Formats: sequence, structure tokens, C-alpha cells
Amino acid sequence: MTLDDIPVFALLRNRLGYLADRQQMIAQNVANSDTPGYTPKDLRPFTVPSASGSPTLAPVAAALTSPMHLSPPATGHATGQRPVTSPDSETTLNGNSVVLEEEMTKMSQARTDYDAAVAFYEQSLALIQTAAKRPGT
Repeated sequence: MTLDDIPVFALLRNRLGYLADRQQMIAQNVANSDTPGYTPKDLRPFTVPSASGSPTLAPVAAALTSPMHLSPPATGHATGQRPVTSPDSETTLNGNSVVLEEEMTKMSQARTDYDAAVAFYEQSLALIQTAAKRPGT
């Protein structure tokens, strides 16, 4: 039995791979920030597939508990890890639509998500090691 046979580890491995790919995609966007006509790309949001291949977890939506709260931005929830065109909020005269501030925000979020997934992986591994210890040691 390997760690990949345990669903949480297989899921974490897939999540870490997705986040590494996303960081690479964002780095390509930053590298092409001066390329005329370049449109930034991003990966579709990560989903958890069920045995049938369809998502099993619904996206979490923020609840407005007060009329003074701002409504959250609408986000799509798609499956897969193929790059999609993701133009930022501005386009320059040469047709480039990469906004470095937005790309750095995406990179920071991807890094935070990656660190959280690694921490969860380490905690899960420590839990298994604790469970596998001989009693009294």
C-alpha cells in the first residue's frame, strides 16, 4: 500500500501539481508582460472529482449577513486544468493585457494555497506515523 492509495494523499498530490502548474502559468504571464498582443492565461479552478468524474464538492459561496456587506465577485467553477484566456482589467495600446499587480496577487494566492496544502500533507503524514507507532513508545 502506498500513500497514493489513500484518497487524501492522492488529492493533495493532485492539488500540489495544479498549484505548481498555476504558478508556472502566472510566471509566463509576467514574463510576457511587454509582449504586444499577449493575453494572460490562467488555469480553471481546481475541483475534486468523484469516482464518476464529476465534481463532488460544491463551490463555497460567501453569505451576506448584513445589508452593509459587499457582495462577492462572481466566479465560475469549472473542472479541468487546461489553460484558459484570462485577460486582466487593463489593456495597453499595443494590445497587451497583463497587469503585473493582478498577476502578483494571483501568484501570492497560489503560493499561500501551496503552503497550506504542504502543511496539510505533513500533518496527515504525521497522523499516520503516530497511528502506526507501537503502543507505549
